[in-house]
Amino acid sequence: MLKKCFLLVTLLIWISSHSFAQLISDNQDRYKPGSSVNLSSPYHTSLSFFYNLEEEHYQPENAAKTLDLSEIRDQNGQRLAVKLKQIFEGNGILIRTNEIPNEQNYADSTSTTEGNIYYFDKLKLPGILLQKTGDNWKFSAFTVSRIDELHSDTYPYGTAKLLNILPKIGNQEYLGLHLWQLVGLFILLLLVFLSHWIFTLLVDKFLLYIFQRYGYGKVGEDYILPVARVVSIYLIVVLLSLFIRVLQLPIEIWSWILIVLRTLKPFLITIIFYKLANVVAAYFTKLATKTESTLDDQLVPLMRKTLKAFVIIVGTLFILRDGLNLDIIPFLTGLSIGGVAIALAAQDTIKNFFGSVMIFIDRPFQVGDWITSGDIDGTVEEVGFRSTRIRTFRNSLMYVPNGKIADSILDNHGLRQYRRFYTTLTITYDTPPELVDEFVKGLREIVLAHPDTRKDGFHVYFNNLSSFSQDVMFYIFFEVSTWAEELRCKHEILIQIVKLANSIGVRFAFPTQTLHMESFPEKKTLVPDYDGGYEAKVTDFVQRELKRKGK
Repeated sequence: MLKKCFLLVTLLIWISSHSFAQLISDNQDRYKPGSSVNLSSPYHTSLSFFYNLEEEHYQPENAAKTLDLSEIRDQNGQRLAVKLKQIFEGNGILIRTNEIPNEQNYADSTSTTEGNIYYFDKLKLPGILLQKTGDNWKFSAFTVSRIDELHSDTYPYGTAKLLNILPKIGNQEYLGLHLWQLVGLFILLLLVFLSHWIFTLLVDKFLLYIFQRYGYGKVGEDYILPVARVVSIYLIVVLLSLFIRVLQLPIEIWSWILIVLRTLKPFLITIIFYKLANVVAAYFTKLATKTESTLDDQLVPLMRKTLKAFVIIVGTLFILRDGLNLDIIPFLTGLSIGGVAIALAAQDTIKNFFGSVMIFIDRPFQVGDWITSGDIDGTVEEVGFRSTRIRTFRNSLMYVPNGKIADSILDNHGLRQYRRFYTTLTITYDTPPELVDEFVKGLREIVLAHPDTRKDGFHVYFNNLSSFSQDVMFYIFFEVSTWAEELRCKHEILIQIVKLANSIGVRFAFPTQTLHMESFPEKKTLVPDYDGGYEAKVTDFVQRELKRKGK
């Protein structure tokens, strides 16, 4: 596999090197090398510079004439010319001389600087430019003064020394490459595979062993290990981008390789932070389990989604800027202008988003609460950006837009401190008043004896005479947090009521009808007739009751 990759890269390099040679040869008829150098236009100056630094006709003294050395002490123009060419190659800037303007008085319309100036690439190398001085176009004095600095930035950490060491291996050509380039390519591939093996050993063995030793094996395997593997790949890409430019590969193939490497860096960093969002979410999830409130339980999923969306957006911008060398300022400006149109088209989405924000600020409910509002009736499972997921008592899922919830009147049963139980106990009319009174006292004792009832706020009274029964109001509260516990308490209370009624002979009434006949000859009227009249009977009853209570 390694051999096939090596041959493929070599073939591409050979093709690109010949295409670049053809590009130069296409312009030779317009430029005749000699002791003099043509500096009459940006085109001729560029062609003079690059032509005299090609291997077939290497004349660095002529290339040095294209540099403005008037403001530097080091007059070794040949060394600076070679370095400048290496800067172009190291940054993957492909110069097509036939596209450079061939006008003696050319002026860059996009430049704010006065004078005749030509930029090769404002994004990659804004400091390298041609400037007309008198009748000649040369690399400006500012550019020449920055050659050493730009060269160090292009070949950092001492890699520039390899530019002088590797060519000493040999300049024989094989498949369009010099011997030192082939040797350097082999060493680089070997270094990449060795680095991958070392990073894999450190990540999969050593790092996982450390987490397992301290009791975090599952955390390390599920969260840390995926991040560490991407980090190892990123380090390999950084290592590859540092040393591959030293090989001075043909600019056509190297420019594409450089784009891939520059794109991979922000792409891998985006993946790293995307996976780190899971690590952060797992940490806050663990903290949320230690608290009694369920608000943090619903904040963690929303925070994870927000972090991931933020990472993707920022990562995409860095990929466009650093990887593809695109100017993202006009893109951001376009977003700000188009944001108005997007906001108008997505009013409902924005309304739902701010509805979710208001839910977290006002906290009308938490995950696990039972809420009702119109057609909404169920238990809250999750609060998202756009909608809230509610599990109904039919076990179906209801997705309700957050904007609708924010504008609705909600009845949150989950926030109840007490759960009310109200019923009417109907007993038959033939139950004596004394027995009714004792039955009510027994009901109160049942409430006081139960461990989950509210002792300071209940009402048990004989309060109504209905068409078929004597009614006892039974109004109590349970101090429980869930519906299941409420049902359990109701069951226990009702069992005790039935046992009490059976033990003292109280019979529960149900709707009945009694037919009274007054037309029988043998039967007297049902209207009572008392000696002394009704008033004397009532007075006698009241006196007896007062006498009984006085005792």
